[in-house]
Amino acid sequence: MSSQLHRGMVAASVSYVIWGVLPIYWKSLDHVPSYEILGHRMAWSLPFIVLFLVLSGQNKALLQLRNRRTLGISAGSAALLSVNWFIYIWAVNAGYIVETSLGYYINPLVTVGFGVFFLQERLRGGQIAALGLAFCGVVYLTLVYGNFPWIALALAATFAVYGLIHKKIRVGPMKSLYLETIIFFLPALVLVFFLGRDGSSGFLHGDMRTMVLLAGTGLVTTVPLLLFGYAAQKIPMFWLGILQYTAPTLNLLIGVLVYGEEFPFNRLIGFLLVWSALVVLVAEGIVQRARQQRSIAVGRN
Repeated sequence: MSSQLHRGMVAASVSYVIWGVLPIYWKSLDHVPSYEILGHRMAWSLPFIVLFLVLSGQNKALLQLRNRRTLGISAGSAALLSVNWFIYIWAVNAGYIVETSLGYYINPLVTVGFGVFFLQERLRGGQIAALGLAFCGVVYLTLVYGNFPWIALALAATFAVYGLIHKKIRVGPMKSLYLETIIFFLPALVLVFFLGRDGSSGFLHGDMRTMVLLAGTGLVTTVPLLLFGYAAQKIPMFWLGILQYTAPTLNLLIGVLVYGEEFPFNRLIGFLLVWSALVVLVAEGIVQRARQQRSIAVGRN
């Protein structure tokens, strides 16, 4: 393994581990309303992102603000990202960590489906089988387990649409996040200021630990994104796709083992169907990748 590939794999792994253990961070703030945590997360992310752009010599990112089309698309993606963040934070602190993990297991499958419906991409046989298994898993959880997994589907759908929007905008992921944080910085600041005035702010009226944790939401947001952005430039997307299941797996384990969320056998069956879908999807990707490499080898010969 080359040193570049090794560094990329390490960066990707660390980013997914951070995302995987993030529920512990949100749980430490469960005495603060979810909307206030979201406001601080949006507000404190901007200084860290600006600092990174300056230190990495990407100051020209500010020029993207002159492009109205880019701004319009970024406003839509910022709204989706804030909805996704809010649902996740609320769900974790309301005791639904297991269901959030299901959402991020389902997300790649929803992304594949969106590619078909919105980008006219053609499905291969393995992808069709994977989507069928995932659909069966959702139906099972709804009918047999008796609980429609709306949190999981909302997380998967909002993030899939977020990814779809980014296919329409030709801006790097870090610069794109910068634009998004610029857009929702002012509303977040207004929310934080309003909470401070009416005396309900956990930041201004809480203890030192709460203040530090709320300010740190920007750090725990940007660090894994920076690592992920670095990894995306160093390793094939295939490996990023494989490693991404680290985060929901850690979420699931934390929800069950650390916070004691219920995970009965009939719920396990629904998860097994979704996991089977992911196995099929990954296996199909491995086979397709091998075929492409053979074709390239034959072309060179």
